[in-house]
Amino acid sequence: MQNIIAVVFDFDDTLAPDSTSSFLETWGLDVKAFWRSVEPLLANGWDPVPAYLFKMIEESNSRGLIPITKTLLEQHGRRVHTYTGVGNIFNRLQKHAVSVNKKCSVEYYLISSGIGTVLRSNPIAKHFSEIWASDFHYLPDGRISFPKNIVSYTDKTRFLFQISKGIFGTESKGKPFEVNKKVSEENLRVPFKHMIFVGDGYTDIPCFSMLKKNGGIPIGVYDQENREKWGRAWGFAEDGRVSNLVPADYSKRSALSNSLMMAVESIAKKMALQSQTYQG
Repeated sequence: MQNIIAVVFDFDDTLAPDSTSSFLETWGLDVKAFWRSVEPLLANGWDPVPAYLFKMIEESNSRGLIPITKTLLEQHGRRVHTYTGVGNIFNRLQKHAVSVNKKCSVEYYLISSGIGTVLRSNPIAKHFSEIWASDFHYLPDGRISFPKNIVSYTDKTRFLFQISKGIFGTESKGKPFEVNKKVSEENLRVPFKHMIFVGDGYTDIPCFSMLKKNGGIPIGVYDQENREKWGRAWGFAEDGRVSNLVPADYSKRSALSNSLMMAVESIAKKMALQSQTYQG
């Protein structure tokens, strides 16, 4: 076990407004009509994530627009604007953790049902030790052709296990079953109790529940500008799924920033106390 605090984020409506919808709008699609077109698939038993990826491929192949390509997705990713203060929160949390416990460090991870090519192209991608997201397979000319990776509901918890066991980075590629390997508590790289998860949506519920059950800290956020999603966010609080429910504003001294600071400080102090007890 190492003195590492893992702060894990969702992306869409957590760090930035919905990047898939904004891409579709930029591409020239009626966004509301697109999401309505996904609904019959859901009614027919489809999972929401492969359903929207399938519809994007269908639209790309059938419409008279420029097809969706990797280049277009990368260009959009570079243009996605994150919420206020996001760019500075990473260094601020790291500095605060070290000020509390010089032996601890903070690592950042991104687990999203959004499109990986978009997220990995955003300027904040450099802060993450690993990014797990839904991806397309691309044809030689760059066009999207098939869902390559799908990250949905309980898929997200798989990646919490990978973080905990230290299974990420280049060495983990091509080894999808490594996550099932049994690791004793004392040999975990990051126990769940040393994790913080920040999310906003239904696909985040399994992560909220897992961390809360295992001593981690789940934080729910909501977009202050999108009243339609406030009820969903409040439901997370009513159900006791999250420790805090705050607006998605990462600026200094905001409620979310303070919650993250206190969460990091709490874990850092427990690490220091645990280290003293062990040494004593």
